[in-house]
Amino acid sequence: MRDLVAGMRYLGKGQRWVAQHGRWWGFGLIPALIALVLYAAVLTVLAIWSGDIAAWATPFADGWDSPWQGLLRGVFVALLFAGGLMLSVLTFTAVTLLIGDPFYESLSEKVEESEGHCPPSPGRPLWQEIWIALRDSVHVLLRAAGFGLLLFVLGFIPFIGQTVIPAIGFCVSGFFLAVELTSVAMQRRDIPVRERLRLLRGRKGLAVGFGTPIVLLFLIPFVAVVLMPGAVAGATLLVRDLVPGPDERSEPERGEAAAGPDQAAAPYGQPGAPGGFGPPPAPFPPNQGHPPAPRYPHQQSGPGSSAARPPAGW
Repeated sequence: MRDLVAGMRYLGKGQRWVAQHGRWWGFGLIPALIALVLYAAVLTVLAIWSGDIAAWATPFADGWDSPWQGLLRGVFVALLFAGGLMLSVLTFTAVTLLIGDPFYESLSEKVEESEGHCPPSPGRPLWQEIWIALRDSVHVLLRAAGFGLLLFVLGFIPFIGQTVIPAIGFCVSGFFLAVELTSVAMQRRDIPVRERLRLLRGRKGLAVGFGTPIVLLFLIPFVAVVLMPGAVAGATLLVRDLVPGPDERSEPERGEAAAGPDQAAAPYGQPGAPGGFGPPPAPFPPNQGHPPAPRYPHQQSGPGSSAARPPAGW
């Protein structure tokens, strides 16, 4: 439950960041506006040709009497357009990220710089970055389509299919949308798509809490365009928590990493520690048959601890 609330907060933090940096909000709108124009053109063409598509798909109804022929093809047109609209909602983020890869990469870098540290990019050429983004998006969309097909079949179960299954569907869509949005910051850290999925599965509440409100808001016309820059900024902040770099750790962790395992294990003021007196203790003190176990007070278990998080170089 804590991760679920934390994911929602990251969405708010991202929108607040772009509100405080209006120039970057306008910069991040450009890819979303381009994608909106493309989707509007495709949906307009679909609406114009939907009648002909319905007639082509239902040749068996050519000899039907009125009103049955018109009723059947009218239902087909409605379902066709509704399906196209739903597909547009599900793919809008992936297409926008693909179109705006250079835009959102710059926006994400600016967010990380404002937080104090920006991991260096892998240094690949632009065409290779776009190819990787396209390949990863197809990988994620195929997985999402598999879940969508399963949920579609389960939707025919009476009562559950009309209540529980739609709610699960929104959560699943939110998870995969979070995967798409975090891909900008994850790709900078050179984390492959399978590892991204594993990381977010380990923090499902965080991913669902971040992505599901965006899915619901994106159902409102034009809202996706306005919220897209803030969604990328919030996803970048989420990745910084999920995969902290060496300069994003706490002060005790950085001090121990710089001192080395031997010095970090000894308290300050004792032999062998920084500021201590005398030579460091022998590895096997007298009257002991085994070496003393070093103390690492910063290592903790649990999904939220820094020890359990993978390094930024993954």
